[in-house]
Amino acid sequence: MSYSSAAIWAIIVLLGLGTYLIRFSFLGLLGDRKLPEWVLRHLRYTPVAVLPGLCAPLVLWPEATGGEPDAARLAAAAATFAAGYLTKNFMAAAVTGGVVLSGMLYLVG
Repeated sequence: MSYSSAAIWAIIVLLGLGTYLIRFSFLGLLGDRKLPEWVLRHLRYTPVAVLPGLCAPLVLWPEATGGEPDAARLAAAAATFAAGYLTKNFMAAAVTGGVVLSGMLYLVG
């Protein structure tokens, strides 16, 4: 299906407006109010839930390998998890994962 330029721009504008309204509903309307403790407790886990959801498909079904898992990405994910668990430091985990992935891609190909 092919879209015209006007349709594409209309989609972009509508999605931008929708995103703005979703954020405004939370920040603009509730920004000056104290949220209940149970809401704050759940919001603390949002990054922890979103980040694995973004990364897992890239590890298990990487586009670079045609959707087949490979040893380099699985090793990098395991090293990232281990470094994060042991150090409780996001940057140490991210750097460890990057180094292991680069090294494994160099060694394995």
